[in-house]
Amino acid sequence: MYQPTTRVLTVLELLQTYGRMSSADMARRLEVTQRSVRRYITMLQDLGIPVETERGRNGGYRLRPGFKLPPLMFTNNEAMAVTLGLINVNRLGLMTDEPAIEGALAKITRVLPEAVRNQVQTVQDATVMDDAPADSRASAETVFTFSQGVQQQRQIWIRYQSPQQETARTIDPYGLVLRDGTWYAVGWCHLREAIRVFRLDRVHRFRLLATTFARPPEFDAREMVHDQLGNRHDEPQVEILLHTEVERAREWVSIVSASLEESGQGVIMRCNTGSLEWLAMFLASMPWPVTVHRPPELMDHLAALSSRIATIAYEPTDREREGVTTDG
Repeated sequence: MYQPTTRVLTVLELLQTYGRMSSADMARRLEVTQRSVRRYITMLQDLGIPVETERGRNGGYRLRPGFKLPPLMFTNNEAMAVTLGLINVNRLGLMTDEPAIEGALAKITRVLPEAVRNQVQTVQDATVMDDAPADSRASAETVFTFSQGVQQQRQIWIRYQSPQQETARTIDPYGLVLRDGTWYAVGWCHLREAIRVFRLDRVHRFRLLATTFARPPEFDAREMVHDQLGNRHDEPQVEILLHTEVERAREWVSIVSASLEESGQGVIMRCNTGSLEWLAMFLASMPWPVTVHRPPELMDHLAALSSRIATIAYEPTDREREGVTTDG
């Protein structure tokens, strides 16, 4: 249950986020009466927060223009979430500007209470992001521009490099999907007059246009990307038999990355991948037997991985040898 102080801080957060809100909107979000909202506003004003009241039928509340709130105070969990997000953002391929990430981390760390700062530093020092890095990355500017196009439903002109050729086209971006470290945009392509999926790292030039479009209602960008990639021929098509139950397979394989189908021998995994080398390492980490149906090139990568593993040797140091002798 909310405490009065928590509700007052929530009102302040709402005003900071939205700039202006009506009493009815606040009451609905806080699940209280409008009379309670007026009481919370009065409490903020008594604390010296310049909340202005707009009279009239469409009136509401807003912070005085130009007023800057002090830095937000993070709870332990919030500070941890923000820090881990910044650490992870480079791995996801959202940003390649490491100084910007380091600068943001430094600013956040500088204002945290000592106890929270120590906890965050402990997690940062001890955490290793053990995931497949992106083979190629889209720039932050590309991701942000496409996000703006999706949000504002504005067309984007692009020059796109497919495996066959480079073309200029205009698209209606319906959504963005991050899959296996690669950013994809899905939307209507005016050149092909059909829905298409585009890898953002293959977009060489782009320009956000003023022309708007209407996105289809209840459009599922993730499902569309998954279906479209299953029919593409510019990435190796993979079919693998996993000798396990489908419930266990789903714990390892993302629904966005591959499809899973039960069979009499186990589970059939079908997907496309831009890196057979990464897929070989992923299969080698699975805790059950695996049979490759296609492509045959995947076996070459598995054989190379096996050879590399076979070269790993154990050679204890002199100190370790002495310890083993003494213990014996």
